[in-house]
Amino acid sequence: MQMTIVVEKLELGGSGRTVMVKDTIDIAGHPTRASSRALIDAPDASRHADVVQALLDAGCRITGKTSLHELAFGTTGLNAWTGTAENPRYPGRVPGGSSSGSAAAVAADLCDFALGTDTGGSVRVPACCCGVFGMKPTFGRVSRAGVMPAETSLDCVGPFAASVDLLIEAMAAIDPSFDTLPTVSGVRIGVVPVQANPEVLATLEAVLEASDFELQDAPLPGMQAAYDAGLSVINRETWNACGHLVATGLLGADIASRLQAAGNTTDAALRDAETIRAAFTAEVDAALARCPILALPTMPDYPALVADAADTRAAIGMTAFVRPFNLTGHPALSIPFEGASKLPVGLQLVAAKGADELLLAVARELVRRLEQ
Repeated sequence: MQMTIVVEKLELGGSGRTVMVKDTIDIAGHPTRASSRALIDAPDASRHADVVQALLDAGCRITGKTSLHELAFGTTGLNAWTGTAENPRYPGRVPGGSSSGSAAAVAADLCDFALGTDTGGSVRVPACCCGVFGMKPTFGRVSRAGVMPAETSLDCVGPFAASVDLLIEAMAAIDPSFDTLPTVSGVRIGVVPVQANPEVLATLEAVLEASDFELQDAPLPGMQAAYDAGLSVINRETWNACGHLVATGLLGADIASRLQAAGNTTDAALRDAETIRAAFTAEVDAALARCPILALPTMPDYPALVADAADTRAAIGMTAFVRPFNLTGHPALSIPFEGASKLPVGLQLVAAKGADELLLAVARELVRRLEQ
C-alpha cells in the first residue's frame, strides 16, 4: 500500500510530529514531480517551501513525499504512472484528488498529519473520501512560496489529520499568524440547502441536529455559477502553469486531454468568472454575517469505485460543493462521518475570511458534543 501513497521516503527534521508532504511542495535537495512522468527530470529544489521550513522550525519530522492526481489536475486521485493511492479505510473506493496520497497517508496511520493543496477541493474531497479531517485555510493566509503552481488565485496549502486536535496543531505549525481558538458560545450555523444523495443529506442532518448548535437555513443561489466560474479560472491558471508539458508526450491521456481543453479557455470566460467571483463572494459574506459558520456536504455522493472512475471528466461533479469556496477564498474544512451504507460522508464547514480559528473551534466543539 505504501508504495502508491509515498513516492519518496524521507527523514528530515526533529523528533516531533511526523508529517508527509504532497509532491507539489518543494523540499530542498529533492525533485518536485507532481506525480507526472513529464517532470521525471525535474531538478532538485534549491530551498524548502515556506511551509516545509515552518514544519521543521516547529520540530516536526518529515518522513515522505506523497503521490497525487497528476499535476494536481483531477478529483479522483487515479494515476497510471505512480499508481493510484489505495483508500485505506474504504478499499476499492477512489481516494479523491488531487491530494490523494496525503489523505491516504493519514488514513493509513503513516504519519501524524500531512500537507496537501486545495485549488478546487483537492484537500477536502480526499479527506472526505478517505474518512479523515482536511482543511483549506483562508486564501493567502498560509504561504505558498515554493509550492506548485507558482501563480494562482485559488490554491491553498492545507493539512489532513485523523483528529480535529491534530488538525489544529498542524495549522498552528504552518501558519505563523495562527491564534488561540475563540469561544463558540452562541454561534449559529447556516445550513446551505443542496441537491445530494439522500443518505448523505440524512447523515448530515442528523449530525447537525445532534450537535445542538442553533441552525438556520442559509441558501446560496449563486453556487452553480461560482462552480462554473471556478472551473474557468482553474483551467486557465493550470494551462498557464503546465500547458507546455503537453508537447512532451509524457502526460497521462486524461491530463493531456484536459489540459488541451483548458487551453481553450477564453479571455471573455475569464472576465465573466471574475464578475461571478465578486458577486458570489458578496453572497457568502452576507450569509456569514447572519450565521458565522455555514454547513453543507463536502461531496454530493459517496466516492466512486476505482473501477468506475476512469473517466475523470465524469467525476468532476465531486467538487460541486467545494470549488465555489476556492473562488471566494473563504476557509473551509471537512469533518468525516459515515452514511447508512457504511461509506464516507463529509460535513463541510465554511467561515468568514480570516476566521480560521473560529472554524476549527466550531469543528472541535461539534465533534466533542457528538462524542459525549
